[in-house]
Amino acid sequence: MGLLDYYRQFAGMSDEEITEQLREQADEQRRRALARIDQLDLSRTTWHELPHPDVVNAITYAARGALNVQPDPTAEEVRRELARRNGVEPDRVVVGHGAGPLLASAARALLGPGDELLTPWPSYGLYPVMAQRAGARAVPVPNGHDVERLLAAVTPATRAIALCNPNDPTGEHLTGATLRALLEALPEHVSLLLDEALADFVTAERVETAELLDDHPRLLIFRTFSKIYGLAGLRAGYALGGPGSEELLARSAPELGIGLPVQIGTLEALRRCDGQLAQRRAAVAAERVRLLDALHDLPVDATPSEANVLWVRPTGLTGGELALRLQRSGVLVQSGTAVGDEHHVRVTLQSAAATDRLLDAMRTALGAR
Repeated sequence: MGLLDYYRQFAGMSDEEITEQLREQADEQRRRALARIDQLDLSRTTWHELPHPDVVNAITYAARGALNVQPDPTAEEVRRELARRNGVEPDRVVVGHGAGPLLASAARALLGPGDELLTPWPSYGLYPVMAQRAGARAVPVPNGHDVERLLAAVTPATRAIALCNPNDPTGEHLTGATLRALLEALPEHVSLLLDEALADFVTAERVETAELLDDHPRLLIFRTFSKIYGLAGLRAGYALGGPGSEELLARSAPELGIGLPVQIGTLEALRRCDGQLAQRRAAVAAERVRLLDALHDLPVDATPSEANVLWVRPTGLTGGELALRLQRSGVLVQSGTAVGDEHHVRVTLQSAAATDRLLDAMRTALGAR
């Protein structure tokens, strides 16, 4: 509608009629706005809020003022800060484009044709892929967070175990004592690739797994800035190793290093975000308890978790069917079919408002109103 057409519609109308029509138009616009609800994405494990403003400012400054500068290919300053925080030597730290690529690089270095990579299952879908790309065979171990079951699956062909702790998607968590027992029982020819992408959400036991490195040189620890830090778009992560791991870590590093904005951003995150991380950890812990309590009143099974996810099994529905019903209410969750489990969905924990909306959609999907 043009400007003249807009005014012509009021021709011959009284002031009261014009006012009433404008009020009706405003009410209709308001009704349409209220009816339009954005989707709530609870299918990803990355943090839903923006990063710390100081981190954003540091990255922006680096991008605006130094994109023409060749970055340090070893990211020495970042590695030194990570080494200081974890009590290891800088040569036992490698920085890369996320925990996933570093895990895949380590797998290529450790595995070859005929070798086996064990992993508890269900777990992170990258593990079978990285074994295949290394020419090895992935061996899923059902309920593999039972250490005895995992150890029983080790064979002479086993070269590594990929262990997500806490686990994605189930939220299971092995304590420091349990990890130590696993490491001490592993044969000499088996390395443990410990994926701690979600470890910042753990509240039950804040164990420093880096303390295990000196006693267990076949342990490699992988961490990321993509989850609780809210820096998934930066693609940054790091790995820690024990004595003697320096060569393997160097082989796992990106050949030309990581970009300067990535180095600046991760360094600023390490220096500025401890308080923010504590707040986010506490928020997730509170919503874990609240959501688990509320789900007890619905026809679903949900197990305790130490991650920012819950693994939920509906009664009388497949996980895929529940995911579709939730989607109709504007809530996205991850169907368990992505990891070969048709009975579950993975739900990500966010804010109190997100929990409220999920529960409302869950009651509708399950006919529990």
